[in-house]
Amino acid sequence: MSGASEEPAIETRGLTKRFGRQAAVDNIDLAVPRGAVFGFLGPNGSGKTTTIRVMLGLAGATAGSVRVLGEEMPARLREVLPRVGALVEGPAFYPFLSGADNLRRFDTADRHAPTRTRRARVADALERVGLSHAAGKKVRAYSLGMKQRLGIANALLMPRDLLVLDEPTNGLDPQGTREVRHLVRSLAAEGTTVFVSSHLLAEVEQICTHAAIMSAGRLVAQGTLESMRRSGRARMKLTTPDPADAGRVLRGLGLGLEGDGEQLTAPLVDGLLPEQIVAALVAEGVRVRGFAVENSTLEERFVALTGEGFDVVQ
Repeated sequence: MSGASEEPAIETRGLTKRFGRQAAVDNIDLAVPRGAVFGFLGPNGSGKTTTIRVMLGLAGATAGSVRVLGEEMPARLREVLPRVGALVEGPAFYPFLSGADNLRRFDTADRHAPTRTRRARVADALERVGLSHAAGKKVRAYSLGMKQRLGIANALLMPRDLLVLDEPTNGLDPQGTREVRHLVRSLAAEGTTVFVSSHLLAEVEQICTHAAIMSAGRLVAQGTLESMRRSGRARMKLTTPDPADAGRVLRGLGLGLEGDGEQLTAPLVDGLLPEQIVAALVAEGVRVRGFAVENSTLEERFVALTGEGFDVVQ
């Protein structure tokens, strides 16, 4: 992974995009480290896709600035875009052409793409996304998942410093999803920065090193996945055959209890160490069969920051 002093792959300052009086993106400062697999999270309608469109020069910002790969956008659009592969708002292909012919057509339109290596690069891109067997099949016969993978193949026709994927596993079966995750990891290992917009918890936790959370157009958190988990309040979990006595002791320590029966949980309070809790329980004759401290999960942080649940199916 790149050094911490290196300029971010993507950086926004005060980025705002309004539609009339509605702020779809509201004054966000985003920093995507080079070499990261960066998860851009948020409920549908939170401003993720609008942010991506402004980043890539597909829409103009109302206020603020965007730098991509060290260059101002959209002023340096022509210099930046050849270094960026993107799949935004789903792939759009010619249904009457085969997958390979679609890729060759798109590659022909790229003035930076060398003609002599076109067929080899198309074949390699199709192989990387697991579509070699369907290269000659018309796209109208492709499933949604196959079209999604073809869109990623299109983004990989040329070497990229940055890959931007908007909901990349949309419509994929479990095997296709695993293939895309493996592909993202392999690209990151080669030094490509991968920016993944998603609302799927499993996708982000399995492939991302960093993340940011959007809610109602605002950026509410960003950092490494580990730091985001740690930023939530840790919880203690107690197993005891003496729940009534345990509850009395824990409430006396200022802990707000949850649960009932032999399983009691409570958010930890600042300045109270786990060993102090156990010592207080034992001093009062409470039998402790199990005691653990659990950090906040990414899902809990998401819910706390946005007030909405995470889609955990995938």
